[in-house]
Amino acid sequence: MEVRMEKIRLNYHLKLQEMCDCYMETNFLAAMQGMTGTESKDIEEDAIKYLALAIMYAITQKTEKLSFKKKGDELKVTIKNSSKEKLPVPSLAILDKVFEIMRTILHIEEDKGEMEFSLGLRSGEVNTMVKVAREGNKESLKIKFPLQ
Repeated sequence: MEVRMEKIRLNYHLKLQEMCDCYMETNFLAAMQGMTGTESKDIEEDAIKYLALAIMYAITQKTEKLSFKKKGDELKVTIKNSSKEKLPVPSLAILDKVFEIMRTILHIEEDKGEMEFSLGLRSGEVNTMVKVAREGNKESLKIKFPLQ
């Protein structure tokens, strides 16, 4: 079982890096907008795509923090730099899968956890701090970027 978990973790991490690379020349915001209000045929693939687009958008906007929040049916995705900007929000199923994917990559099974996360990109490497939390019907994922 441990070998399988490691394989899944590496696959998600690798898939996320590949998705970031694949969409590097894309209008990230428009692509995220195109994912809102649509039914997903492949939740896992769409969750990785949405996460990659959000991370790439955050990086290009020189963001301090990218936040994904869920409180019941209320979903929010924001970036914070000098101001706060709301991003297009995916379906609940996709957002739930985003939380699951990041927890799997980072091996965080507890309700709350924080860990460094390194993402290899074509242009180099981005090192972030990722914080996850869940309590009752609330869940959050925060990716803090180094000061740029």
